[in-house]
Amino acid sequence: MERDKRLNIAAAQVGMDEKTARKYMRAGKLPSQMAGEHTWRTREDPFAEVWGEAKTFLELNEGLEAKTLFEHFQRLDPGQYEDGQLRTFQRKVRQWKGLEGPAKEVYFAQEHHPGRLCESDFTYMHELGVIIGGLPFDHLLYHFVLTYSNWETGSICFGESLESLSEGFQNAVWQLAGVPEAHRTDRMSAAVQKVGHPEEFTQRYAALMRHYGITPEKTQGASPNENGDVEQRHYRFKRALDQALILRGSREFATRVEYAEYLEKLFGQLNAGRRERFKEEQGRLRRLPGSRLDSCKRLGPTRVSSGSLIRVQNNSYSVHSRLIGEAVNIRLHAEHLEVWYAVEMRGAHPAAARARKTLRSVPPCDRLVDQETGSI
Repeated sequence: MERDKRLNIAAAQVGMDEKTARKYMRAGKLPSQMAGEHTWRTREDPFAEVWGEAKTFLELNEGLEAKTLFEHFQRLDPGQYEDGQLRTFQRKVRQWKGLEGPAKEVYFAQEHHPGRLCESDFTYMHELGVIIGGLPFDHLLYHFVLTYSNWETGSICFGESLESLSEGFQNAVWQLAGVPEAHRTDRMSAAVQKVGHPEEFTQRYAALMRHYGITPEKTQGASPNENGDVEQRHYRFKRALDQALILRGSREFATRVEYAEYLEKLFGQLNAGRRERFKEEQGRLRRLPGSRLDSCKRLGPTRVSSGSLIRVQNNSYSVHSRLIGEAVNIRLHAEHLEVWYAVEMRGAHPAAARARKTLRSVPPCDRLVDQETGSI
């Protein structure tokens, strides 16, 4: 009785019903300990209708900013989402990343070590429907990947030539400010000799690897999984680019430079989620050499014909008539060639497509612009 009397007084002092107080006494818990976990929403989720689409974007591009995605949904349905709801959406994206996170990128049972290996390859980009200056832009992407961190970059090109490979590879390692131990490609003809050839790699590709102190590697026949990291990044990068172009609202760019800057920004977004592993990898990279290696192929001497023409790898180009009968040297780059005479460049012009896989047809006779006068 005395205990019940004390309980009655205590309950009255805190404004609690005696029965409620007795329930807590029997449970041996405080009121705060008896409260159930709050698992229900207090208000309707304003982003329920678009969240499925939002997750698809985030899974493809983990570096995509929540604000960019929010503005995309505002454009799709004007008036549906107010600017004040941005923080709610950002919080929802942050919680999703913490609970579910981005899709894993490891698809093959390979053990990678920081600073050990990079892979590169070419991939076609025409299916994305990019337009530059009102015309379809059929091109390839040279794609470079560090296999440990999956850090990636790439550059626009138009054929699987050694010049394109050299230019893209050197752009990548100078951006990295270091080089890994080894570089692996598939059995592309620009780098790997045909079966039965006494040399494993082509002379110019081997020289490129020696210049950077890198061990060249190649995949075995019918074993694409050996270059699996870059192959998977082809697929995932193009899907991410496709989604980014949808967010942009247009696949048309005014200039190639604008498009290249857009690709660079996308690579930056994708690499944003790899910072920790990339920092670890950066510390293991080797030092760069003192300078880049010339990416062009030197040809010549070539005699200028009476028709003021030179013949370069089955394509004809016209030069200034005063060079008729003279021997000129050619420097063939990935996308242009230069005509050199008397230790000076006398003309330059876009080179005809010459790779094993050709993207575009080029007239058999092109003209070179004279460097001094600007005339043909």
